[in-house]
Amino acid sequence: MEPFVRLDAVALPIARPNVDTDQIVPARYLQKPRSDNFGDYLFRDVREDPAFVFNREAYRGARIVVAERNFACGSSREHAVWALYDHGFRAAIAPSFGDIFASNALKNGFLPIVLPAATVAQLLAQLDTHPGARMAVDLPRQVVRAADGTEHPFDVDAFAKHCLIEGLDEISYTLTLMPAIEAYEARVTEDIR
Repeated sequence: MEPFVRLDAVALPIARPNVDTDQIVPARYLQKPRSDNFGDYLFRDVREDPAFVFNREAYRGARIVVAERNFACGSSREHAVWALYDHGFRAAIAPSFGDIFASNALKNGFLPIVLPAATVAQLLAQLDTHPGARMAVDLPRQVVRAADGTEHPFDVDAFAKHCLIEGLDEISYTLTLMPAIEAYEARVTEDIR
């Protein structure tokens, strides 16, 4: 997993609530293997609308999503995180997320950031006024810097933060504990003898 420490990138505004996982990656792609580039399927059906913000040139290369409430609600497909990640996104900011999406995101190197609805509305307005504007996420400090330079603190689980910064998934984290595990096994084996 790619470590996530600081991110300074173009932000993509999705100014609509309840964007569900089927909009993020349609169900017909769920049978594909993880080795596929799920970024190719990101917003596949909704981007057929030429007015969809994802199609605007100013947002090419965006790595941060700013969305309204209940982003990535719906079914529990991990594929939604894969699609965002494989397309290059590393963080999403919204007043709320689908619970399972948020959990899957953290386990796959993607940071879901919850900010108050009024703050998110301000961020969306800034991005609408200045297409292609950049924002920054500083995970060690737990701060989002808006396009206008204002900073907004956010909460993140300490274990998830550690794993994101170190670029560790749960298996990789367990492997960092091998010396302690092996020492424990050696003690138990010695006690049995």
